[in-house]
Amino acid sequence: MMFMQFFIWGAFFVTMGSYMLNIFSGEDGINSIIGSAYATHNWAGLLAPVLVGLIADRFFNAERVLAFCHIVGACVLWYASGVTDPGTFIWLMLAYFFLYMPTLALVNAVAFANIDDPDKQFPNIRVWGTIGWILAGFIVAQTVLGWVNIPLIEMITGEANAQATAIPLKMAAIISVIYGFYCLTLPPAPPAQKGEEFSVGNALGLDAVKLLTDRNFAIFSICSFAISIPLAFYYARTNDFVAAVQFGEQSASFMAIGQMSEVLFMIAIPVLLARMGVKWMLLIGMLAWTARYLLFGLFPSSASLVVLGIALHGVSYDFFFVTGQLYIDRKAPRHLRASAQGFFNLLTYGAGMLIGNYVLGWWGDSIQLDGSTTEGWLAGATSFWVMPAIFALAIAVIFFLFFWEKNGDAKESVAETEGPAPNLEASPA
Repeated sequence: MMFMQFFIWGAFFVTMGSYMLNIFSGEDGINSIIGSAYATHNWAGLLAPVLVGLIADRFFNAERVLAFCHIVGACVLWYASGVTDPGTFIWLMLAYFFLYMPTLALVNAVAFANIDDPDKQFPNIRVWGTIGWILAGFIVAQTVLGWVNIPLIEMITGEANAQATAIPLKMAAIISVIYGFYCLTLPPAPPAQKGEEFSVGNALGLDAVKLLTDRNFAIFSICSFAISIPLAFYYARTNDFVAAVQFGEQSASFMAIGQMSEVLFMIAIPVLLARMGVKWMLLIGMLAWTARYLLFGLFPSSASLVVLGIALHGVSYDFFFVTGQLYIDRKAPRHLRASAQGFFNLLTYGAGMLIGNYVLGWWGDSIQLDGSTTEGWLAGATSFWVMPAIFALAIAVIFFLFFWEKNGDAKESVAETEGPAPNLEASPA
C-alpha cells in the first residue's frame, strides 16, 4: 500500500516541470505556469483535512475512499496527459490533487487500524513509501544514477527521454487504477469518528492557534511558514534545472538522491538531537536550504556540487521538519498535539509552499528565465537560485536571534522519538 501510494506521486511530480517546459514551450509566462501547476497540490493540501474529516472519518471505510480517489484520479491524470492548454492542465491537476492529497492521511488510517504496535511497526511500513518514490524516479529516468540501465519505458514505448513526455503521467494513471482496485482488498478501516460532531477549525489544526501566546512557539511557527516559501523552488524547478545543466534525461534518477539522503539522516536524528538540541537542529535545517540554493546558483557547471545540493534534501527536510514535529509533540499539551501537528502542516505544506510556488513563477518570469535550454539555465541559475538562498538565510538569522530553547527541550524531544512516529503524511517523499 505505502509503496504504490508514493510511487504514483513520485512517478510524475518530480518531472512535471520538465514536461510542462516541453509541452507548453513558447507560452508567455511559462515560469508562472509551472509555479501555478505545482501550487495545485498545496491548495488541495489545505482542504484535504476537511475532506478526510468530513467524509472518511465519519461515513466510509478508509480503504474504500482510497479506492474511489485513486480510480477517479487515474482518469483525471490520463486525461491531463493529452491536454495542450496550460489553463486546462492546471485545473485538471487541481482536480487530481483534490483526490490524491486526502489519501495521504487515509493510508495512515488504514495502517494504524490494522497493526498492533504502531510505535514500532509504522516506521517500517512508511519507509516503503520513500522506496516507492525512489524507484519511480529510477524507472522514469531509466537508470540507477547512471550505473545500471533499466530501460523499461523505452522497451515498451520506444521513448528514450520519458521525463519530457506525458509518459510519467500515463504511468502514474495506470498504477493508480491498479492500486485503486488493490485498495478494495485491504483490511477494513472503519470510520473512527462516526457520529461525532465535525469542526473545520479542528480539522485544520486551528485549535492550536492559542499556542502562539508562547513566544518560542510563535517564532517557530512564523519561521516554519517563511522557510517553506523557498522550499517550493526545490520541488518545482530542480529537476528541469538538473536536466539542463548536468544529467539530461537521467535527472529523475539523480533527484532520488534527495530521498535516499532523507532516509539516512532520519536514522541519525535521535543521536544528533540529543547532542545538539532543538534550536541547532532546526537552524542547521534552515541553513541547508541556503547552502543548497547557493550550490545550484553559483556552481551549476559542477556535477559533484549539484549532486551535493540534491543530497542536502536529507538535512533540510529531516533536521527542520522532523525535528519540528518532535518539538511540537513535546511543546503542545496532549489534547492539542494532533491540532498542533495539523497547524504545522497548514503553515508549511499549505500556506508557505503555496505562496512559494507563485513566488517562484513570478521570479522566473521577472528575470526572464529560459528553463527549456542548457544555455538558458546557465545564464539564469545565479539570479534564480540566489534569491531563495538569501531569503532562507534571512529566516535562519531571525530564528537564531529570537528562538531560545528552554532547558530540557532537547531531552524531552529525544524521548518523543521513542513514542509515536511523527506524522509525515504531507511529505512528498
